Amino acid sequence: MSLMTEITIFVLAAFVGFEVISKVPTTLHTPLMSQTNAIHGIVMLGGLIVLGYADDGLEYVIGTIAVAFGAINIVGGFMVTDRMLGMFSKPRSKKPTASSASRPGAAGSEKDDGK
Repeated sequence: MSLMTEITIFVLAAFVGFEVISKVPTTLHTPLMSQTNAIHGIVMLGGLIVLGYADDGLEYVIGTIAVAFGAINIVGGFMVTDRMLGMFSKPRSKKPTASSASRPGAAGSEKDDGK
């Protein structure tokens, strides 16, 4: 393909991608993010396969850096997704446990001396 054809495809893909993403409701962003993380896992697997066929030291270094950045992207993406899902869950109530009430110095565990 010629350079002009490739640039045209890139520009059209950018416009289509922007239009598709801008139409997604906010409630679907978290599930779509999880799917994107799964796709990055497939991309990283491909990077590992390509790294397995590397012959030169420079190819090993570049492949290792690519796989490391892919792993960071996957882990970071799942951490962000988990945090976003945590925002939608109900907060846990903090009830005092029986063991915390029996500890010395815990609130309500000291006896009143009448002083």
